[in-house]
Amino acid sequence: MRFIHDVVPPYDLTYSDVFMVPSLSAVPSRLDVDLTTPDRLGTTIPVVVANMTAVAGRRMAETVARRGGLTVLPQDIPLDVIRDNLRYQKTRHPVYETAITLGPTETVGAALNLIHKRAHGVLVVVDEDQRPIGIFAERDAAGFDRFTQLQNVMKRDLILVDSTAGLKEIFELLNEHRVSAAPVIDGDGRLMGVVTRRGALRSTIYRPALNARGELMSAVAVGINGNPAARAAALVEMGADVIVVDTAHGHQARMLRAIESVRAAVGSLPVVAGNVATPDGARDLIAAGADIIKVGIGPGAMCTTRMMTGVGRPQFSAVMECAAEAARHGKHIWADGGVRYPRDVALALAAGAASVMFGSWLAGTYESAADTQRDRDGRLYKESFGMASNRAVRNRTRTETPFERARKELFEEGISTSRMYLDAERPGVEDILDQVVAGVQSSCTYAGAATIPEFHERAIVGIQSAAGYEEGRPQPTSW
Repeated sequence: MRFIHDVVPPYDLTYSDVFMVPSLSAVPSRLDVDLTTPDRLGTTIPVVVANMTAVAGRRMAETVARRGGLTVLPQDIPLDVIRDNLRYQKTRHPVYETAITLGPTETVGAALNLIHKRAHGVLVVVDEDQRPIGIFAERDAAGFDRFTQLQNVMKRDLILVDSTAGLKEIFELLNEHRVSAAPVIDGDGRLMGVVTRRGALRSTIYRPALNARGELMSAVAVGINGNPAARAAALVEMGADVIVVDTAHGHQARMLRAIESVRAAVGSLPVVAGNVATPDGARDLIAAGADIIKVGIGPGAMCTTRMMTGVGRPQFSAVMECAAEAARHGKHIWADGGVRYPRDVALALAAGAASVMFGSWLAGTYESAADTQRDRDGRLYKESFGMASNRAVRNRTRTETPFERARKELFEEGISTSRMYLDAERPGVEDILDQVVAGVQSSCTYAGAATIPEFHERAIVGIQSAAGYEEGRPQPTSW
């Protein structure tokens, strides 16, 4: 990346302060851009879901990995729960979505409590042998009370998809019968999953993030307190593919010791560490044994660190300088936080990031870990909170004495509750991934780059005023 006038400004920049200019391009279209990440993890799109308790769970991890990204499970989840989550994720199909299932004598109420766990919007009714016998959508509940059994409201005229069918064939079948989703069955007629028309199309464009065993990739965070090495070793035994050593202030002695001990415990497994905001911080974490550095202090939507402490750094400059330092050591960075639009993801990559990490943007989706709720007007929402908030501290310190917990809960640097409404047009995480990937691929074509490393080299960036940023924003339709 270079600045348009080849002059690096003497002040720090946010994503909103900069823009990218087009260059001569020989890339025919966005579909010719390969977004495989240069950090060599195996991810095929540069998206990492942040380890936020209200966001990163097994549904998010499965769905994002199926489309080529990575989800980091939070450090405050007990190991037995992590084990179950990893086992679950490793058994998910790389193409077909996991079905929500109930038996025919279960109630409409039970179905309505589950149906918003998945973006495909249907529940498959199965018999004792896990063979589909009906399908239920939320609209099927109209006119029935919550205690009505599903066998009395489900649709029995099923369109079933053979698991050996091609993606184009699946799309044409669903399109012909005008159904948005259908059960997928194996050779014995047992349920394997669900496929949607849009999902079939996506699977022709995206490539799943798979480990060497062909399983969907997983990442788990560990903290720097207690015994991070023992926890990391346990996670490796459970099948974690990436370990993320995570703390708000990563450039400290305890973090360096934690990285050294985790590196010794996990061998050659990739280790990510952060957060930092300076080249010195990146260099020290790399020297301690980290492969990838997480960059970002205070830019997150749920973070109040800068307002509480005055500490932090505008994200574009932090990413740019830390990426350059990491590259000198043959390592990479993730840009963590500060993302509001697809343009921000593209600019973070232009600045040198291998992937971009965010969480709050995905909190209001079907796949986020929080429970779906309705407000007084019937709109669906989920509650999100920052990982340094009072609420997160309570979760993280639940094994400590009441006295120690009370002391720590006096101080917080994050928002404890925020309603994240589901977008009626884009309610699933895949809808947001479509936006991000389309935006980044288009950015690459404007720069004449067919890969992320080429984008790092070819991107040309300029500095703009607040008026310049505002000029690029779309206007209301009736302005």
